[in-house]
Amino acid sequence: MATNNVKQIHDFGQSIWLDFIDREIIASGKLQKLIDEDGVRGVTSNPAIFEKAITGSSDYDSDIRELSKTTDDNEELFFGLAISDIQQATALFKGVYDESNKVDGYVSLEVSPFLALDTEGTAKQAEELWNKVDRENVMIKIPGTKPGLAAIQQSIAKGININVTLLFGLERYEEVTEAYISGLEEHLAAGHKIAHISSVASFFLSRIDVIVDPLLEAKGEKALIGEVAIASAKKAYEIYKRVFSTERWQKLAAEGAQPQRLLWASTGSKNPAFKDTKYVEALIGPDTVDTVPLETVEAFRDHGIAANTLEAGLDEATATLAKLKDLGIDLDAITQQLEDEGIEKFNKPFEKLLKAIEDQKSKVA
Repeated sequence: MATNNVKQIHDFGQSIWLDFIDREIIASGKLQKLIDEDGVRGVTSNPAIFEKAITGSSDYDSDIRELSKTTDDNEELFFGLAISDIQQATALFKGVYDESNKVDGYVSLEVSPFLALDTEGTAKQAEELWNKVDRENVMIKIPGTKPGLAAIQQSIAKGININVTLLFGLERYEEVTEAYISGLEEHLAAGHKIAHISSVASFFLSRIDVIVDPLLEAKGEKALIGEVAIASAKKAYEIYKRVFSTERWQKLAAEGAQPQRLLWASTGSKNPAFKDTKYVEALIGPDTVDTVPLETVEAFRDHGIAANTLEAGLDEATATLAKLKDLGIDLDAITQQLEDEGIEKFNKPFEKLLKAIEDQKSKVA
């Protein structure tokens, strides 16, 4: 039997996580099948994914009816629904979590996007969700905004697993590694063990090219189209290797600390001219995670090519980013714009979701 293309990615040290969750994929056995046959090693969720899941089926109606007896707060009700799904998924991935010695097997749940610029509110809700889910292989997602950095550090210092989301820029990514390392140092200084704490830094890809490519097209730089996000990711990996090989890090590693792996997100091709597995194929390499939507898993299974590509073409990546500067394209401004838009992209479906829950409450009452 031919080797599964998705499983082959793991041979190069990269873990594939699924960027999707709903009740049907859990109850039908499809998620278990993805674990068994494709070697999927974790799940990420976000407000947009849950909005589609809850408004797109009647699977949640009975729980909405029951939960609405205990709370009038639609956000609280949503988290009640989501936590149930997350707990079921963490049970499916517990074997992966144990077998990988706490490296993989995580299921991510995001704090309310309304808190993206609220340090205190984010840190408080992250701890609440961590305690409510009450599973060692859950990760709480916190946006890597400027106000999010302190919340990330505080959460790590409390021993909470964190998935830092909405990262687009290299400077912000390095600030996130600092928040993680400082949080571990705090936890250790308080007399706690740190080997069980896990974190990933989710670096978003295709959205960068969606903004940059039309600017390149206008300047006649067709050779760079579809290359900037990948170049940024390769440079992020250079930062990762540097940060997690310092003497400061080695002291934590000696206490069992896990490096905060880079996770490639937004890896579905948004440009129909690109191969649908483009972003997955370009960034396969050791000690990384790639979270992919279901259709990209299926596409890669069918025709993806697994090879160790992440550290290939580093000079070209450096040259690509230098060329942008020469062209007067301000990537830092673009990544800040993407962060702002990213918050809005999660706020809108979350608002829609809370309204749908309100409507659903009256229907199922």
